[in-house]
Amino acid sequence: MKLQIPLILVFLCGFTMIAQFMIPHEFSEDLFQYANDFVIVIGILALPIGIYSLMSSTVRKARRNPNERLFSIVTIFGFVIMIIAGLKADWFYSPTSLSSRFFDYILIPAQATLFSLLAFYIASAAYRAFRARTALAAVLLITAFVIMLRLIPLPEPVSTWNNTFVRWILEVPNMAAKRAILIGVALGGITYSMKILLGIERSYMGGD
Repeated sequence: MKLQIPLILVFLCGFTMIAQFMIPHEFSEDLFQYANDFVIVIGILALPIGIYSLMSSTVRKARRNPNERLFSIVTIFGFVIMIIAGLKADWFYSPTSLSSRFFDYILIPAQATLFSLLAFYIASAAYRAFRARTALAAVLLITAFVIMLRLIPLPEPVSTWNNTFVRWILEVPNMAAKRAILIGVALGGITYSMKILLGIERSYMGGD
């Protein structure tokens, strides 16, 4: 019963949501909204579990690995400080502004630093990928060069011709490839969802 009951619940709930999507009725809309409220509640209840998992793994890492101890302490310290900064208590001076300052002067600069480093990795990967060793690599190199020319102030009528050609590249071959990828992802999602509903995929139950 421990195996059959979760599978039956997943099957019934899944096909109920599929059926309500195909039935244009007020009851279906209410059911969808009610199910979304359940998802929000489940997400809120899962938040303490995620916090406990983060803190336990961080403390365990600090105890077992001396090289990671400093980073673990910083993680715990930052977590506690952000909780305190978010509390609206009378004894704490302007918690909202303090929390905003943490975001503006710590989190955003850290993210900017990470993205700046990522830009160098992207440039390096692009340099290695754009080597015209094959015909496809040559097409990729020429296309990237033409698109980058759009950012350069070119004389007329070269600028107009280049902008028109770049617009065609983005709207025709690029959009066709993008739609093909999205269709493939959608078909994969549908297949995986059906495997879950039919009980073929059971990894969400803790199995293989």
